[in-house]
Amino acid sequence: MNAISEILRKKNSTCALIPFITAGYPTISQSIEALRVLDSKGADIIELGVPYSDALADGPIIQESSKIALEQGVYVEQVLKILSIASSSLSAPIVIFTYYNPVLSMGIQKFVQEIAASGAKGLLIPDLPFEETDYVIGLCKSFNIELILFIAPTSSQKRIDSILSKSPGCIYLVSSCGVTGMKKQLDDRIHGLLKSIKAKTGKLVMIGFGISNSDQAYQVSKYDVDGIVIGSAFIKLISSSTKNEMIDSLGEFCNSIRAAISVNYPQGNSNPRYLREREMS
Repeated sequence: MNAISEILRKKNSTCALIPFITAGYPTISQSIEALRVLDSKGADIIELGVPYSDALADGPIIQESSKIALEQGVYVEQVLKILSIASSSLSAPIVIFTYYNPVLSMGIQKFVQEIAASGAKGLLIPDLPFEETDYVIGLCKSFNIELILFIAPTSSQKRIDSILSKSPGCIYLVSSCGVTGMKKQLDDRIHGLLKSIKAKTGKLVMIGFGISNSDQAYQVSKYDVDGIVIGSAFIKLISSSTKNEMIDSLGEFCNSIRAAISVNYPQGNSNPRYLREREMS
């Protein structure tokens, strides 16, 4: 069962909100609190990142959060603990975001088995070698984990076709070249690439990398995309908040993104809350 695709499919009248946070940042207990508040404030799916020291696809904000988590001893075992504590009380399913080396270090089968036992429903591995995709997909299917494959603006048409044919469920479309981070402007090619993908497959598509505010989220939500991933903006909010402020700040920001992409507010954008936010920005 592709649980993540099912959530996106159920949201077919609107666009799913998918926040990303780094496990164990700024502390284990605060990251558990963050998962719970995001779940209560409109997140449909949540990405939980495994801290990693050589995160080539991550920008400086997420890299710094990983560094701090690692300094506190947060590795895969601690991520599994966070996952097992939080997942049973969440409505939003959790997707584990990790690089391939931590998976190999534990053993691919054991890693997939452990995240499934701890409550994860999906898995993202940005540096997974394409040649090893079939094996990992097979393992994930046996433990009811949906492996989500990436397509980038720089992907060749041949590679895109191969990814679409192999993908067991939804697709992660990278919205900009380079690393994650808060971008002022998204890649102009994304809308055309998304339309091309949608014309070839019935698989659902989420977009991430670079989306950082309500206005960008609203614009992307008009592209007929099924889910929007936001990471660095949430991490930056956590890093700039005191412990007492963090929960309220996360909740308010999550609410603002949820309002911006809600189908209840059409392209004319009559949502008064969203209009007030834009006027104040």
